[in-house]
Amino acid sequence: MKIIRTENYLEMSVTAGRLLAEKIRSNPSMTLGLATGSTPKGLYEYLIQDHRDNGTSYQQIQSVNLDEYVGLPAQDPNSYHYFMWKNLFDHIDIAGESTHIPNGAAEDLEQECTRYDQLIKEIGGVDLQILGIGQNGHIGFNEPGTPFSSRTHIVTLAENTREANSRFFNSMEEVPKHAITMGITSILESKEIFLLASGEQKAEALSKLLNGEISEAFPASALKQHQNVTIIADKNALKYI
Repeated sequence: MKIIRTENYLEMSVTAGRLLAEKIRSNPSMTLGLATGSTPKGLYEYLIQDHRDNGTSYQQIQSVNLDEYVGLPAQDPNSYHYFMWKNLFDHIDIAGESTHIPNGAAEDLEQECTRYDQLIKEIGGVDLQILGIGQNGHIGFNEPGTPFSSRTHIVTLAENTREANSRFFNSMEEVPKHAITMGITSILESKEIFLLASGEQKAEALSKLLNGEISEAFPASALKQHQNVTIIADKNALKYI
């Protein structure tokens, strides 16, 4: 794993944005694997500004999102569909039909998981996947104990994951208990991975990732089996490294 140490969240976001924009310009038809939440928001802000200032185009880009809450329609302000359009897609020239996010409101969720895996395969797989890391080591919504062999599946969210995400909802009761997520194998099939982390609250997780054993009890440890992972993190997240 390659580690890029930055001073703070802003520098982490700008560094990741510059690297990603360079890759898009050199391969304008690549497939991006995207994440949601507070960690990648600064990266998306950079990409929007870069698109405006430098004309980096997304007209040939395909995007595949990691996950989506079960039970939230796309128009719900807390859905990841809504997040991606508000924080990125509405501000760049990507085609709507080229953006792919699991349908958490599908009538048949198992069929939706199968459809999503097939879609990723049909568009040639993910060239570069953006990841965050949960305090319990989850990547995507793959909670501790998720088999490394997993593909897109339904997951019951751990309570600490729901608590961490409750700041986006009016109450804990509103936070969904289930999600659709790309599995560990799905993530590891990406050709390249950027793992972003910021803040002291991620320091123990990064330390365990870099210094601990490979174990399904800590999902992010599967990344040690990948040949092309870059960790872009600020000094607070890397305080134990």
